[in-house]
Amino acid sequence: RFPSSSDLESIQGNIQRSAARLEAAEKLAGNHEAVVKEAGDACFAKYSYLKNPGEAGDSQEKINKCYRDVDHYMRLVNYCLVVGGTGPLDEWGVAGAREVYRTLNLPTSSYVAAVAYTRDRLCVPRDMSAQA
Repeated sequence: RFPSSSDLESIQGNIQRSAARLEAAEKLAGNHEAVVKEAGDACFAKYSYLKNPGEAGDSQEKINKCYRDVDHYMRLVNYCLVVGGTGPLDEWGVAGAREVYRTLNLPTSSYVAAVAYTRDRLCVPRDMSAQA
């Protein structure tokens, strides 16, 4: 079948938004290490109990793993910006992580807080254009 008018409109909108998505992806990639550190720091500040004995961040090794996970999510967000959809984040980041975190009894709220912090920390026009 040929694409319908709504199919074509959807494709056109995706193309029109691509420059803004790619700008956001470039900014995130350019400041990736700092973004991950700030997000992880915000997570441990909000959920300071995570550093208590027996919790997810009670040793430097576990803390490093938490930062590694935040790094993974930021890379997934960046990938989603490039491809123009949340499918990879939904499938790998949300559904896959849910199983792992339930099995390991890790709190998912701390990772949500880290990503939310990054979203809320952005400043237009300091960090990127309003369209991005």
